Amino acid sequence: MEYLSQKKGFLGFDAIQNLDPKVIIVPFGLEKTVSYGSGTKNGPKEIIKASHQVELFDEELNKEPYKEIGIKTIKPFVIKKKIEEALDQLSKINKKIIDQNRFPMVFGGEHSITPGSIKPITKKYDEVTLLHFDAHADLRESYHGEKFSHASAIKRCLDFKNVKVVSFGIRNLSQPEMNFYNNNRDRIEIFWGKDKSSWDLSKLEKFFKNKTVYITFDVDGFDASIMPATGTPEPGGLLWEDVLPIIKKVCQISNIVGADINELAPIKNFDSYNFLVAKLAYKILSYTFEFKS
Repeated sequence: MEYLSQKKGFLGFDAIQNLDPKVIIVPFGLEKTVSYGSGTKNGPKEIIKASHQVELFDEELNKEPYKEIGIKTIKPFVIKKKIEEALDQLSKINKKIIDQNRFPMVFGGEHSITPGSIKPITKKYDEVTLLHFDAHADLRESYHGEKFSHASAIKRCLDFKNVKVVSFGIRNLSQPEMNFYNNNRDRIEIFWGKDKSSWDLSKLEKFFKNKTVYITFDVDGFDASIMPATGTPEPGGLLWEDVLPIIKKVCQISNIVGADINELAPIKNFDSYNFLVAKLAYKILSYTFEFKS
């Protein structure tokens, strides 16, 4: 794998000598099955560009977390044209990363990346729990004839029999998806967007305590008022202050082994949305390594 210089990579910091990186950023702008707005292929480069404006000091943790983590960014590369080959390509990249006991952070691209991203993780661990932020359940068996559609991302993850999912912010799904959810309540828990004001986050202990966890964050999980830069925006979503306590708590009680952030479709001259995603990525990494034993 070839890497960008640290000045050009995620966060754009000066090289730190003698620090073995714990995190590898994987820019994977897959865009094959988008069904409304487009532009997710440009998400990774705009996240990385915006990250150069993120302050490296975290006032909550009272430190510059990147100095303790070490982060390297893979140089952009050509993604395979066929979606199944592209997902296999991503799986092989992440396998190399986890075989080195490093943490893969994948920047999409559309949400269909997730089953490819987690494949090597499902082979390494007996059980994997997905912490899933999204407006959509993504539990369709297929969409427009494509079983690896972005609308089927979580369904494809559940094809791995050792995967469970806990979803936050869901507020748009089809009747067949609802039926699948009701028939698989032992593997799927949903914190509905409509119930946000009454979520009982004490349940996080039940679902995540001492579990192996992978975070997948579709940015349309955010409310459309703060994240319109996505192909399928939805009202009634999550705000920054809703998301961070969930991520922080899960990082405190579980073992986070990888993450992806997907479905950013940048809007020209509206950099605040790219910046939000870049800061989210840094917060996920900061919390993850702050609480690792």
